[in-house]
Amino acid sequence: MPTTLPATEIPASHYGVIPEHAVDAAARNIGATVSIAIGHTAQQAALIVHDLRTDLNRALTEGYRRNLPDAEFVDFDSVTPEQVLAAFARLKAGDLVVLIQSTSFRLEAFRVRIELFKRGLKVIEHVHLARMPGEQGQLYIDALAYDPAYYRGVGHALKARIDQAPYGVIDSGDGEKLVFGSPFEAAKLNIGDYSAMQNIGGQYPLGEVFTEAQDLEAVNGRVRIFVFGDTAFLVNHPATPITLIVEKGRVVGTENTTPEFDTILALIRAHEGEVWLRELGFGMNRAFSRERMVNDIGTYERMCGIHLSLGAKHGVYSKPQFRRADTRYHVDVFAVTEGVYLGEEQVYRDGAWLVSAGH
Repeated sequence: MPTTLPATEIPASHYGVIPEHAVDAAARNIGATVSIAIGHTAQQAALIVHDLRTDLNRALTEGYRRNLPDAEFVDFDSVTPEQVLAAFARLKAGDLVVLIQSTSFRLEAFRVRIELFKRGLKVIEHVHLARMPGEQGQLYIDALAYDPAYYRGVGHALKARIDQAPYGVIDSGDGEKLVFGSPFEAAKLNIGDYSAMQNIGGQYPLGEVFTEAQDLEAVNGRVRIFVFGDTAFLVNHPATPITLIVEKGRVVGTENTTPEFDTILALIRAHEGEVWLRELGFGMNRAFSRERMVNDIGTYERMCGIHLSLGAKHGVYSKPQFRRADTRYHVDVFAVTEGVYLGEEQVYRDGAWLVSAGH
């Protein structure tokens, strides 16, 4: 078992509100991730750097312990940063590092995941777990399930259609449609298939294909959003979906807005002048939906459906109208989605993707 909890913090069980069957599920899901998605073998070393501040942290740490009994486990809160860096230094290219963080580990100027990738290490990063208390921990565990046929089949099929589509449409219900009137940038995959990538691993849970319009000014129409990320990077779920009015790739108006959302728009306009709509994200993780939410916006971003980004910042795609140094905001918003069309083909309906490998 992981390190004993302080006497003042002992819950009903070692995992608090997370029941033993959920810990068993975490172990199963982690096993599939480690072996199938990451491709880790017994011939490679593994280092798990964790903290034990939350029920979810402890459950995940136990899940890794059951799958990687020979790994080195380091409690971040009980060692010095120098000791953590020394543990990294003992690894060689191809070895695995797992980071289980209630917030986000800080090692001075050391940008953990980027530096580990530079060394050729595989990385699984679990971050901001403290933002998902109580039963949300079980949703997070569910989201770690790795079905390679689904993620790789649907993911590659979506990319193929995105890369060839002359345009796209998001049907947001109640007659509201957002039209992407240009071809798309080459889609990027986050589906646990690293065969064509320089680095192996990243932030978990998995499940996303994303792109943006080649011509951002060709995006016009209206879209209803049911969640947006607030200034603390938490899910904000307004009582009524907010309608965004988009003209030439910019949000020019809203209906049914809230003071909290107006604050976000005002912040973007204050620093960037106007509110651009950039990312078009195709979330694939079936553990998350409009009914099954977690608080952390970076985790919920994998929700099975469509998310968009507001603000000029997008590190993956460069556009001539933006200087990277001037872009500041990338705010995720989640669309009410009745249907998604790439060209004439409908690829999403009733909460599920309609494409798969070979179809």
